[in-house]
Amino acid sequence: MKATNRAATQPLPKVATGIPGFDELSHGGLPRNRATLLEGGPGSGKTVFALQSLVNAARRRQEPGIFVAFEESSGQITANAASFDWGLPTLGRNKLFFLDAHLSPDVVHSGEFDLTGMLAMLKAKKEEIGAKWIVFDGIDVLLTLLQNPIAEMREIYRIRDWLADNEVNAAIITAKIDGDSSEIVNYGFLQFMADCVIRFERRLEHGVALHRLQITKYRGSDFVAGEFPVSFGPSGMEVDAPEPAEIQQVASSERVSSGIERLDTMLGGGLFRGSSTLITGVPGTSKTTLAGKFVEAACRRGERTLFVSFDEGAGRIARNLTSVGIHLKAHVGSGLLRMYSGRTETIGAEDQLVKLKALIREQRPRCMVIDPISAIAKSGGIAAARAVANRFIYLAKDEKITVMVTAINEGDQPETEATDLQISSIADTWIHLSYLIRSGERNRALTIIKSRGTWHSNQVRELVLSNAGPVLADVYTAGGEVLMGTLRWEKEGEEKAKTIQRRADFEHKRAELQVAEAETRARIRALEQDLNRQRAELAVYSSENEARIVSSSDREIELRRIRSADPSGRAATGIAPSRAKRRASVGSGNSGRKNKKEAHDAP
Repeated sequence: MKATNRAATQPLPKVATGIPGFDELSHGGLPRNRATLLEGGPGSGKTVFALQSLVNAARRRQEPGIFVAFEESSGQITANAASFDWGLPTLGRNKLFFLDAHLSPDVVHSGEFDLTGMLAMLKAKKEEIGAKWIVFDGIDVLLTLLQNPIAEMREIYRIRDWLADNEVNAAIITAKIDGDSSEIVNYGFLQFMADCVIRFERRLEHGVALHRLQITKYRGSDFVAGEFPVSFGPSGMEVDAPEPAEIQQVASSERVSSGIERLDTMLGGGLFRGSSTLITGVPGTSKTTLAGKFVEAACRRGERTLFVSFDEGAGRIARNLTSVGIHLKAHVGSGLLRMYSGRTETIGAEDQLVKLKALIREQRPRCMVIDPISAIAKSGGIAAARAVANRFIYLAKDEKITVMVTAINEGDQPETEATDLQISSIADTWIHLSYLIRSGERNRALTIIKSRGTWHSNQVRELVLSNAGPVLADVYTAGGEVLMGTLRWEKEGEEKAKTIQRRADFEHKRAELQVAEAETRARIRALEQDLNRQRAELAVYSSENEARIVSSSDREIELRRIRSADPSGRAATGIAPSRAKRRASVGSGNSGRKNKKEAHDAP
């Protein structure tokens, strides 16, 4: 059947395996009532896949199963599976029955051998426990013992006919591939007999062991083509299935704090909920500090948070962050924060992604940090690391997780801003940290390269660390240049000294003016006193003058009264005779002047 990457409604009945990721690849699981062949080299995961499918069916759907072991004993299989949390001993024989079918070569060669007796016993056991699943593990071991091609093919078709007559939900057959060959040794016809063929592979890339799974054949159904990473954890096998081809992500307008108030201001109000933030910089530029502040702010809001660090222990990170005022231990104790530290030297990038998915399922975080995500490129190759980094960013967005990842810039040009993982194009916000070396000292600087959907500052801010926490200093310019560190402190000292001098000059001038003002006020008070004195003198003089005027007026009135009282016109005081004399004198004077004039006029 031709493989496609498009999910569609499947007419072929299927049964789910319960293995994370595989049911998505196969669009539902294994074909119902048909045989599935698992092929691969030693240690590739065939037996784990088969047994995990049986356990999931027995526990989740109450469907009993039978496991026929041709290579290992049931005790060995149970012991090997003890590393997983399946709880095989608790299932009981009526839920999962193991049949030891490994045979000695002497038994097989002693006479004509076939599987009729074993298949008859399996039928009875199937009917007894109501088995819905059956596994033939290591069928190639049995065929090898037969050493007869005709007998080998006969027994294989005997098993096929038995499966057809005894309907089960799913039948799984496992067989080994020899070395680098893509064919099962001498039994290539098995691939044609099975309706579904799944290939497992274990190989080394850059010194790292990688497990891969590929569906090579699926009659009557489409599936997702390609190789996909397989990892093994406490719950068994997990396949890293790809995300849907169509991007359907919810865009939220809600803002969350980065943990640094001034950085929120530079971002136009903070980070968008469900967005991704990339912090780049050379080692020592405080990328982990910014990530820790973001985590602390999320925990203070009561949000479940996941902090993933690579190549450094969680305890050391929590201790180091305490020195800059970031305290995470209390949040770890409360369960809000989960801190996970992993190694990257021996684990491939794709296996790391599978682990990250498991951590997300367990913690269900709303905020998450990976520090540094560039560490996954240490093993497995840069191409795989780039693909995984991109897939993780998309995964976080699909899960509506606000994620912050850090990446280290390395190389001969530390001032470069790009990263080897090439995830800057899909990150919503990109913050770059750098060093500014000047005047014999190194200062940290922060700048926002991009922030989608929001206004953001284009300024370069100095990042200052102290026991009170990281702080972004205000922009300080002098002569059109941004100053940081000692240069800034010196310039601030100069400005402060100038300010103090200006203040002293102002105080001195103010004192002088205050003295002059006091003197002027004293003169004004003296003048006011002189003015008041002159006004008083004027008032006295005016009063006396008024009195004299009043007295003269009173005498005039009295004389008039007397005159009006004496009809002869003479006053008792002798004033009238005097006037008569003056009149007589006036009359004689006029006569004399007249006589003189006449004498002058005579000839």
